[in-house]
Amino acid sequence: MSGIDSLPPLREVIATHGIAAKKALGQNFLLDLNLTARIARAAGKLAECDVLEIGPGPGGLTRGLLAEGARHVLAIEKDPRCLPALGEIAAAYPGRLTVIEGDALAVDPLAHLTPPIRVSANLPYNIGTELLVRWLTPPDWPPFWTSLTLMFQREVAQRIVAQPGDDAYGRLAILAQWRCEARIVLDLPPQAFSPPPKVSSSVVHLVALPEPRYPARPATLGRIVAAGFNQRRKMLRASLRGVAPEIEAHLRAVGIPPTERAEQVSIEAFCALARSIDGAAAG
Repeated sequence: MSGIDSLPPLREVIATHGIAAKKALGQNFLLDLNLTARIARAAGKLAECDVLEIGPGPGGLTRGLLAEGARHVLAIEKDPRCLPALGEIAAAYPGRLTVIEGDALAVDPLAHLTPPIRVSANLPYNIGTELLVRWLTPPDWPPFWTSLTLMFQREVAQRIVAQPGDDAYGRLAILAQWRCEARIVLDLPPQAFSPPPKVSSSVVHLVALPEPRYPARPATLGRIVAAGFNQRRKMLRASLRGVAPEIEAHLRAVGIPPTERAEQVSIEAFCALARSIDGAAAG
């Protein structure tokens, strides 16, 4: 009998341990083990990987990851009420689950993980985007992870995979797609969760590229993209005025009309602009 078969249903676990979801912690528990298994499978082949999970709650996805053969799962959980339930899963899968009580924004997981590493999580809504940006902007690339399989509010997921010209296209799309392959692999209605959130959710799978799609200095690209999308209704010649001297000349040099708006500009063009600005500064 597999470990997952020996564990009680999640609703029973929640009732036994008194783990009612807390809005303050961004908790919405996914209780259908068929769905958690689908998310675990979307993370790819796990048998030779360590998996980092953030916010496991009562452990639905944790069970899925272990049942799908994850070599080792490191689960970081802020809510101490969930620790006994996670302990039961650890007992069912001896030596394959480590649980750390703490804030995922403050804990360094790398001391507990052995590459290759995948990240898979039903991220708490209140820290999901911040964690994603951190994972996409490490000091060095490639990052510590090979893939991210993450659940977000559908609106956030659409921002990650958006293309130029889409209403959702912005900084998050560029950060994600400059260095990753990104796609939505699963959509989930509010009714799949307990309690049901007010919005639908989606699971995004991101695979780290060996190097960025186009050469650019990350700090310069970041400044350009932030300035362009902070005033996304303005023409670039106005929104980027503070980024570099002679910004109109740089825009024209790389083929971007100075009257264009950020939402129409491709990642390749933003990278070309970053190189142009850095080249002028170096000269």
